[in-house]
Amino acid sequence: MEIIKDGQIVANDWRHLSDDEAVPEQAVTVSLSRWRNEKDRQTTFGIPLGLRLNSDDPLEEIVDDLKHFSIVVLEFRQFTDGRSFSLARLLRERYGFDGEIRARGDFIRDQMFFLTRVGVNAFEPKDAQNLQDMLPALKEFTVKYQAAVDVKVPLRRRPT
Repeated sequence: MEIIKDGQIVANDWRHLSDDEAVPEQAVTVSLSRWRNEKDRQTTFGIPLGLRLNSDDPLEEIVDDLKHFSIVVLEFRQFTDGRSFSLARLLRERYGFDGEIRARGDFIRDQMFFLTRVGVNAFEPKDAQNLQDMLPALKEFTVKYQAAVDVKVPLRRRPT
């Protein structure tokens, strides 16, 4: 399977484990529930580790654990739930997470540009959507008026 990462279509190197699945010898993501239950074991496997968060998961609970994760996957159960936008921005700006932040699930093409503004740099859409058709969404707007994760100063305060 392929994903969009940093503006390019690339192979997905991550496997999303269920809570009862054995840990293979490859990069994996685990749910917050599994992380809570197996935190001490997970950090000893010696493989790249990622965390999957739902929009209602308490981010503050894992702030001290962010150093263990190469990736945080924000699960979009419904494209109408915008809380994951806030999680991405908090991860980047407040908590300084510099690993991959991936949107996964039920987001729509029209949200992709705005997700990059809050710090998402990878996209794993639900179903078999044509990634080639989604890719241009990342560059549809050429001017960014507001300050965000990607541009720290609003347009009106930037030098002309």
